[in-house]
Parts: sequence; structure tokens; C-alpha cells
Amino acid sequence: MSQPPADPGDRPLIVYQYTCMARKVLAVNEWFEPMRRVSEGLSYTIEGSGQPIVLIHGVGADLRSWDVVCQDLSGEFSLLRMDLRGHGRSSPIRAPYSIEKFASDAIAVMDAAGIRKAHLAGFSLGGLIGQSLAIDWPDRFEKVALISAVAGRTAEERSKVASRLGVIREKGIEAVTGAARDRWFTEDFVRANPQAIERRITELLANDKDSYLEAYRVFGETELVDQLHKIRHSTLVMTGENDQGSNTRMARTMKHKIADAELIILPYLKHSVLVEAPHEISRRLRVFFKS
Repeated sequence: MSQPPADPGDRPLIVYQYTCMARKVLAVNEWFEPMRRVSEGLSYTIEGSGQPIVLIHGVGADLRSWDVVCQDLSGEFSLLRMDLRGHGRSSPIRAPYSIEKFASDAIAVMDAAGIRKAHLAGFSLGGLIGQSLAIDWPDRFEKVALISAVAGRTAEERSKVASRLGVIREKGIEAVTGAARDRWFTEDFVRANPQAIERRITELLANDKDSYLEAYRVFGETELVDQLHKIRHSTLVMTGENDQGSNTRMARTMKHKIADAELIILPYLKHSVLVEAPHEISRRLRVFFKS
């Protein structure tokens, strides 16, 4: 896919620097997680006070992905996060699923929580679900943040996703953990934070295989790039400078397709920005949602 043409009316590309890239990440205190609630087989939590934000995690993870972000923001916002269907403590996926079904699940959790309208932040698969929500449920959201999301993947990029799916189907999730480490984290972070890496890989391996395969298939096969122009919300697009799967070309495509979009490229980072730089994500979300 060719890069979208430059538009002099676009907002400028924002690149910011931050510190602590190789600093050790402290484990989140277990007591921090609020009480779990369940609706229609979907596990979710609500915490904090203020304007609501719906937080949607990526494939092979769960709502704990947002732990540090929630610690940072709970004094200023009401935070609703859920385990996607087939993840964490939500019910498994036992039939073909779709991005629309994941989006409907998010709306169902909002309804169960009594939240009519909220800001929205989605990471990776959560960013793709966020696109679907902004397109199909526009009245339910104020501002939208798409973090490490995908759009306009090339045939080669789609082929790589399909290849990983085939390996997982044949050999199990453990067969892709080594490559995941390389794609997700910078070398400095891996050296300084072996326990954080191990926690994330353990979380990945704990997934129900059939649910993971179906969620990953949805992530790999769904493409909403031709509908992004329908998003009329103020939108923040963020991705790591060295993220291979949700790369800067895709981020620029989203910025170009969405009328009111701001783009932030996170220097040096790869994919797992919620693990490697959660306080920076919190800072940027706070600024964006409060502006």
C-alpha cells in the first residue's frame, strides 16, 4: 500500500522524548484490582471517579494490561475495563467470532455498567475494536485513542499474521513466545526487566488455545481502513517507532484517513507500550482526554 499523500492541513506529527526506557518496572500490587463484575459472560471492573473511559486490551492479554494506566488515571477518570470474550475471566469463544461481535460485547459491558457515553482507548486488537466502535456506535463515545493499532496492512504483513496463526494452530502458543519477545519489547527493556517479560509471556501462555486462535484470526483478517473516514471523533493515534506489526506507516494512514486525528510516534518503542512505557501512555491519554 502506498503511503498517503502529505496534506498541508494535517496536524503536525508529534514525536516526544521520554526517560526511564530501561528502568525496572515494578509489579502492580495485587490489592489494586477492583472487584470483578460479570455480565453476559464478560468480566469487567470499574474504578476511579470522573468522566468515564472504556479501556480495551489486545489479543492474548486481559484487563490487567491497563493496571498501571488505571493507577495513574483513577483519581481523574472513571475507568471501565473488561476481559475480551475468550480472554482472562470472560467466557471462552466456541464459535466463529468477528470484530463486530467484540464491539457489541464492549457496548454490552457499557450498558451493564450504566455508562451511556465515554472516551475510548484501545490497544492492538483493542484498537481495531475501537475503530469498529467509533464507526458503528459513534454516539456512545466522545474521544477515541487508538494505541498500537493496525490499518491498511500489506499482503506481506497479512501473510506474516497468517503464518503465525498456522504455527499456533499446529504447535501451540508456546511456539511463538520467542518471536513475541523480539517483536514486543526493546532490547534494553528485556535486559532490565526479565520479570516483567516473564509475566507477560506467562499471561500469553495461560490463554485458552481455541479462543486465542479465533481472536487472533479476527485480528489478522479484519481490515477497516476503507471505513476510517467515517470516524468523526477527535482521535489520538499512537504507536511505537519500531513496532513491526502496528508500524508507523499504518499509524500515518489512520491519521490521514480520520478527519480530526493527532499522531504520536513513541521513539524507540516496539509493540508492548502498555508494559514498557505505561506512565507515558497515561500521560498522553490524560492530556488528550482533558483537552
